[in-house]
Amino acid sequence: MTAPEFQIVGLGEVLWDLLPTGKQLGGAPANFVCHAHALSAAARLISRVGDDPAGREIIASFRTRGLPAETIGVDAEAPTGSVSVDVDTQGHPRFTIHEHVAWDRIAADQLALDAIRNADAVCFGSLAQRTPFVRATVATLLAATRPDALRIFDINLRPPFIDHEVITQSLAAANVLKLNEQELPVLAELFRLNGDPGKQLDALAGRFSLRLIALTCGGDGSVLFADGDLVRQPSLPTTVRDTVGAGDSFTAAVTVGFLKKWPLEKISHHASAIAAYVCSQSGATPPLPEALRQPFTN
Repeated sequence: MTAPEFQIVGLGEVLWDLLPTGKQLGGAPANFVCHAHALSAAARLISRVGDDPAGREIIASFRTRGLPAETIGVDAEAPTGSVSVDVDTQGHPRFTIHEHVAWDRIAADQLALDAIRNADAVCFGSLAQRTPFVRATVATLLAATRPDALRIFDINLRPPFIDHEVITQSLAAANVLKLNEQELPVLAELFRLNGDPGKQLDALAGRFSLRLIALTCGGDGSVLFADGDLVRQPSLPTTVRDTVGAGDSFTAAVTVGFLKKWPLEKISHHASAIAAYVCSQSGATPPLPEALRQPFTN
């Protein structure tokens, strides 16, 4: 077996999604890492769990998947995070995110710094930065990345934890942005972006020196924007079971494809196929079929 081509890090929350069908490993950065690993990257998560059965189960789950767990810290005081998830009749999730948990205390320790310094790509979001402590941790770790590393801001807005200062600072630190069709209007209002979505993406890319923007649009497909080029990908037909984790799988596939220097059209096609498959399954990180994985492993 060949060595993984890329070192990829997810930075932020790991938790249990408490779904109607039972609990599933969750948290956008954790989902991203699981999917990047499935696409043959050397992926790891920087996060924190409680010193409790739920936390030990998360660490065991990572090791069972073949993922390292050394950069998942264990907190002696705060419990492991969880999110109550209800899914509507269209398969769209509604989240209740519980507070004062272990991932609110992610630290920039030596293991985390070592992982960040070796990373080809780091994916982070806004939710984990709901506390000033983690906001400082994220800033410290992003400052330690290589200049050529991808710093992917998967904005992942989750009311009531929407902070305009966090958004602005995160965009300034990032060179790649991932967002969805509900989040673009929030940025358009915040930064007074005019015109159609394409013009708004162009303005964001110019303002924050973004190398790539990935916009997911639900049933209307997705858009990739880089260097003035905009590629639209129609949604692929699928029977939606739930959409939990689909965006994270898309982000992982776009990240690996971009690191491989694929054309935007190729990245878009394969990332959309993976996201469509995840929508057809229950839970955020179902095993991916070999046919979907194979293009990324060559």
